[in-house]
Amino acid sequence: MTRIQDDLFTTVNAEWLENAEIPADKPRISAFDELVLKNEKNLAKDLAELSQNLPTDNPELLEAIKFYNKAGDWQAREKADFSAVKNELAKVETLNTFEDFKNNLTQLVFHSQAPLPFSFSVEPDMKDAIHYSLGFSGPGLILPDTTYYNDEHPRKKELLDFWAKNTSEILKTFDVENAEEIAKSALKFDALLVPSANTSEEWAKYAELYHPISTDNFGSKVKNLDLKSLIKDLVKTEPDKVIVYEDRFYESFDSLINEENWSLIKAWMLTKIARGATSFFNEDLRILGGAYGRFLSNVQEARSQEKHQLDLTESYFSQVIGLFYGKKYFGEAAKTDVKRMVTAMIKVYQARLSKNEWLSQETAEKAIEKLDAITPFIGFPDKLPEIFSRLKTTSGSLYEDALKFDEILTARTFEKFSEDVDKTSWHMPAHMVNAYYSPDSNTIVFPAAILQAPFYSLEQSSSQNYGGIGAVIAHEISHAFDNNGAQFDKEGNLNKWWLDEDYEAFEEKQKEMIALFDGVETEAGPANGKLIVSENIADQGGITAALTAAKDEKDVDLKAFFSQWAKIWRMKASKEFQQMLLSMDVHAPAKLRANIPPTNLEEFYDTFDVKETDKMYRAPENRLKIW
Repeated sequence: MTRIQDDLFTTVNAEWLENAEIPADKPRISAFDELVLKNEKNLAKDLAELSQNLPTDNPELLEAIKFYNKAGDWQAREKADFSAVKNELAKVETLNTFEDFKNNLTQLVFHSQAPLPFSFSVEPDMKDAIHYSLGFSGPGLILPDTTYYNDEHPRKKELLDFWAKNTSEILKTFDVENAEEIAKSALKFDALLVPSANTSEEWAKYAELYHPISTDNFGSKVKNLDLKSLIKDLVKTEPDKVIVYEDRFYESFDSLINEENWSLIKAWMLTKIARGATSFFNEDLRILGGAYGRFLSNVQEARSQEKHQLDLTESYFSQVIGLFYGKKYFGEAAKTDVKRMVTAMIKVYQARLSKNEWLSQETAEKAIEKLDAITPFIGFPDKLPEIFSRLKTTSGSLYEDALKFDEILTARTFEKFSEDVDKTSWHMPAHMVNAYYSPDSNTIVFPAAILQAPFYSLEQSSSQNYGGIGAVIAHEISHAFDNNGAQFDKEGNLNKWWLDEDYEAFEEKQKEMIALFDGVETEAGPANGKLIVSENIADQGGITAALTAAKDEKDVDLKAFFSQWAKIWRMKASKEFQQMLLSMDVHAPAKLRANIPPTNLEEFYDTFDVKETDKMYRAPENRLKIW
C-alpha cells in the first residue's frame, strides 16, 4: 500500500485507479474524460429532444439540429452513392502534369477537398496582435510526429504498414485504380517531408517560430510555383509579409514540390481526399476510416453511431452547441463564484510579483501591468461568430453538406485577413472540458464544462476548489509568464519587455524546470523536459498561487487541497497512447503533473510530515520556485 509521502498521485487515487475502466472507444479515462462522457450523454439527450421539437427561434441551432438529424439518418447514409467523392478525386486525377497542378492552385484551395502539399493560415500577427498575418507551413505528417520516423522507433513499420493497407482499402471502396500503388506513393512523399518538418519540441516553442519574410522575397525564393499570385487570390490583396512557421520546409520547398515528385504528391492528395470522406457514408466505411486512429492509440472499438453523430455535428457546429450547453447547464451562482476565484488569484499573483526576489523592480512592475490587463472569460461567450449564420443544411447528401461547409469555412479563413482581430472571440466551445490562455489577446478562458466536480463545485470546500479549478485558473494565468507567454506584452504583441538580466535569470529557471522532469521514467518511457517545460512552469505557478489563495480562506484544509490537486490529474491510458503523448504532448504525464509540483512547496512537507527518507522528498536547495 502506497503512502502520500512516497506517491501522492497513486495514494489519493488508489481506489479510482483500481476501479476505473478505459471506455472501449477511447484510449484513456481521466478526470477530464469523465466529464466529457457526462457531457456527451447530456448533449445526446438534448439534441435528440431538439430533433423532435425544432428550435425555430434559434437559426444557428436549427441548422445544427438539421445536420445532426442527417448525420443520424443511417438509412440514407447506407444508400448514398459515392459520386460526390469520385468527383472530388477526379479534380486531382485529371491533373496529369505538374503544370496542371500549378494552374489550378486557387481552385484546389477554395473548391476541392484536396489539401495542398503546403499550408497557408490566417492568424493574429504575433508582433501586431490587432491585425492578422498570413502564415506558411508544411502539410503535416502521417505519423504523429517526427520521432516516429526514427528507424529505432518500435512502431514505425507497423503503423506505416497498417496505414498503407487501410488507405488502399478505402481507395478501393471509391473504385480508385492502383490503390496499393497510390498508398505506397503517398508514403514515399510523406517520407520526403520528414527532414523538413518541425519537431514537437520546435512547435512547443511557438514564440520562436515567427519568421517574417517580405512577400516579394517569399515569392521569388520559391521557383516551382507562383506562390505570390496564389497569396493574392487567397486574401484578395498583397500582404507586405508572410510568416514562415516551418523554416526547413520553406528552404526545401523546390526540392520537394516539383515535377519529379508530382506523381507522389498527386497520390498523397488522393489519399487525403479518400480518408477525409469516410465519416459521411455507410457504417462499414465509417469503421474502416477510423481503423488507423484506433490502431495508433490501441482503442478497442469504434465510437457508437450515436456518439459519431454528435462528433460529426460538433466538427462543424461546436460553438453553436457550446452556447446551447452553456446557457442550459451553467448557472449565475457558479459564474459569480468562479469570477471571485479569478480575482483572488490575480491578487495573489500581484502580491507574489511585487515580492519576487529574482526580478528587478522595473520588470516586476511591467509583469504586474500585464497581469492587470488579463481579461477573463467564464462559462460561455456572449455571441456566436457570424460564420455560423452561413452554414445551411441542404436537401443533398451529408457529404455534400460537408463540402459546402468546408468551402464556406475556407473562404472565411482568408476573408478574415483584411479585418481587425476580435479579441473577445473564443477558441474553445463552452462544452469542452478544458481551459486556455491566449498570448495574442492576453485572455484566460474557462468554458462552462470544466467548472464541475472534481475541478469545481459549490458543494466542495474552498480548499478543494482551490486545489482543483483554482490551480487551473492560476495555471492559465501562469502561461502569461511561461517561456512562450513571457515574450508577449500586455497588448498581446511579441515584444521584449524584460530587462536583459531578468530574462537571463528566467532562462536559468527554465533550465532548472527542464532538468526537474527530463528523463523521469514513466510506465511508457522517459519524459522530455524540453517539450513540456511551458506547461510545467504553468503547473508550478498554478499550484503555488492556488495554495496561497486557499490559505487565505477561513476553512483552509491543506490535506484536502493537495488531495484535490492529485485527483484532477488522475488518468489511465493505453501504453500506445501514453507513448504518443510522451513524444508530442506539451503536458507532462499525469502522474508527474500530480507528484512533482507539490515537492517544491514547503507546505506539502508540513502538511504530510514528509521526511528525507520519503520518495516525495526534495532537498530545500533543490526546490524550484519561479512564480
